[in-house]
Amino acid sequence: MRLLYLFIFCLPIFSISQDSVVTQKRGAFSGQWRTYYMMTSNKGELKDFNALATGGKLKYQYNLLENLEVGAALYNSTNLGLQDLTMPDAITGRISRYEEGLFDRLDLENDAVFLLGELYAKYHLKQHSLTLGRIKINTPLINPEDGRMIPTLVQGLWYNFNSEKSKFQLGVLNEIAPRSTGKFYGIGESIGTYPVGRNKNGDASQYTNNTASDYVIMANANFKITQDLKLNIWNQFVDNIYNSFYIKPSYRLSESVQIEGEWLHQNKVGNGGNRIDSLRYFNQNTADVLGLKMSYKSEAGLISLSYNRILPNGQFLSPREWGREDLFSFQKRERSEGSADNHALVFNYKKDLTLSKDLNLMSIISIGKHWKPDVTNATFNKYAMPNYTHINLDIFFKMKKLKNLRPELLLTSKIGNGDIPDNPNFIFNKVNMFHLDLIINYNF
Repeated sequence: MRLLYLFIFCLPIFSISQDSVVTQKRGAFSGQWRTYYMMTSNKGELKDFNALATGGKLKYQYNLLENLEVGAALYNSTNLGLQDLTMPDAITGRISRYEEGLFDRLDLENDAVFLLGELYAKYHLKQHSLTLGRIKINTPLINPEDGRMIPTLVQGLWYNFNSEKSKFQLGVLNEIAPRSTGKFYGIGESIGTYPVGRNKNGDASQYTNNTASDYVIMANANFKITQDLKLNIWNQFVDNIYNSFYIKPSYRLSESVQIEGEWLHQNKVGNGGNRIDSLRYFNQNTADVLGLKMSYKSEAGLISLSYNRILPNGQFLSPREWGREDLFSFQKRERSEGSADNHALVFNYKKDLTLSKDLNLMSIISIGKHWKPDVTNATFNKYAMPNYTHINLDIFFKMKKLKNLRPELLLTSKIGNGDIPDNPNFIFNKVNMFHLDLIINYNF
């Protein structure tokens, strides 16, 4: 059955070249065929996990008029059956954290997930565009998050304005398809399809299927004030739950040195998702995140040092279903969301390497130190994450003779720091673990 699903999904890829003359007149096919291997090795007798998926995206765009485009994209993830991910770890009773995200994590017995993730009409002029339907957007708090087979996608209305010195965006969203799921959900429904952590009393949070919210309004203004000074501002209003205001100034001190700052302020809207405290998602008044980043670019590569501080007045909350948190201290395979009174310091080194005339590499080394509140403090540490050191090596391959092929290798190690209570639930899939991703992307 898996092979049948795969054949159906890939058939249009092989037929594109035969019909290229026709499709160029009517529109254009594009897409990606992705094969993704993922592995997590946990400490000692805690269970290890493996998964292998293949699938990707097929997209067709058609110009109805000179300024009017319609498009559709079908996404797929097919489980090649490397391991039964429904079988939990014998010690903690929990299943995988990362590998399940390659498939429909709400139905792991579904071998092949298909999602009509994009279906839209777009009207565009020289500086303006207006898009209606199912689309992919990239914002600081709602974004595709490319570390899975099927990204986060949204449904709504999105406006763009672009000029030489400024960019404005405005969007109204009424549904979201969380990454690693197979359908679109209402805004409130989408919150809680991922692990929910603990409430302030230390019990499992109960906001899944209990969160009332009908829409999200996104607004963005990006200014080039001078040649060296830029300002990026976002506001995210989530009906009946919270509002997030984000501002990021950046200043280029020289051709080699740049400094950036960021401030994210959140406040509760309405009843935070539910009038009952125990069922509420945003169960606080405010939260604040401050950040600073210094970057130095030379022939040896790009070096940056980033610091983020989540103040103790409230947990930084952003639904994990909606993508990654685009903060300075973000590192692949972990996040700061769910924490208050949190410190993070991250060093990054990015380098382009030429190994031969046909093979180039881009490598990113990321080393971070993350100071978390005590794991027993549910008020400040929603997901009971210990202090840890995080090391990533991310390698992107570019082959001149195979221009459409884009492999990636990610190696991750997270090491627990300090005194961690003798409870495997504070270790399993969190720290003292090694993680590997091998991704083969073929873009066409």
